[in-house]
Amino acid sequence: MLSLLAAALLTIPDAAGDTRGDGSYTLPTRPPLSASALDLRELKVESENGKLRLTVGLGAIQNPWNAPLGYSAGVLDIFVKSRLGGASALPALGFVTPAQQGWQYHIRVTGFGSSLEFVPDGQTRAQPRPVQLNVRLSGSAVVFDTPIPAGQYSYWVTSSVYSPFTPGGYLRPGTGGGSASLISPRNNGPVPVDVISGGDQAREYAQGVLQPVGKTRDRRALLLLGLAAAGLLLGLVASVRVWRKTRV
Repeated sequence: MLSLLAAALLTIPDAAGDTRGDGSYTLPTRPPLSASALDLRELKVESENGKLRLTVGLGAIQNPWNAPLGYSAGVLDIFVKSRLGGASALPALGFVTPAQQGWQYHIRVTGFGSSLEFVPDGQTRAQPRPVQLNVRLSGSAVVFDTPIPAGQYSYWVTSSVYSPFTPGGYLRPGTGGGSASLISPRNNGPVPVDVISGGDQAREYAQGVLQPVGKTRDRRALLLLGLAAAGLLLGLVASVRVWRKTRV
């Protein structure tokens, strides 16, 4: 029981019934999609043998395109911030991160495969990591094990409509189209129909800036803070010694 509790790092819930982007998106009806199958409900982060295991809870599982995974309604993108720096754009999604909040890892999962990107130290451009992620379904959740070291991180989590007929597999919102389109009052808006929001979801869509959720503990920042505190302490000690000498 204790080992199971130690493995749990973070659980972030998300509101149900908000798969309409900023509130104005209309899902396609061909193929018929259940809003619940695109509805993010929870991100659970665990440590499995020292590596991150991520579980994305959905309202339901639907497989309109008969994908091998058993789920093909959407595209799941998870961005992980593990340290300072990183990339600021969430590629192909129409969102950016807040200032000074770049990501280091990007995991993309569809019913037909998964991919992992990594931003090296001192860079802002992601590089592909040729690793095989273990992705599976568990009830109404998608579970995948990653090679990312377990830790206290921040996350951006998005759910987009999957389409095998578009570049990248994302069905993009727009003002025109028929029953197979994702309808939005404006073109070029953010692609996801749902996000696990760290703020006001409607405002994030309007501004194109997605707030992270979770917590980042950067050891270098803590080290700098410790050095600064040590410097202040040494300065205080030196000042006290000088003051004592002048009193003698």
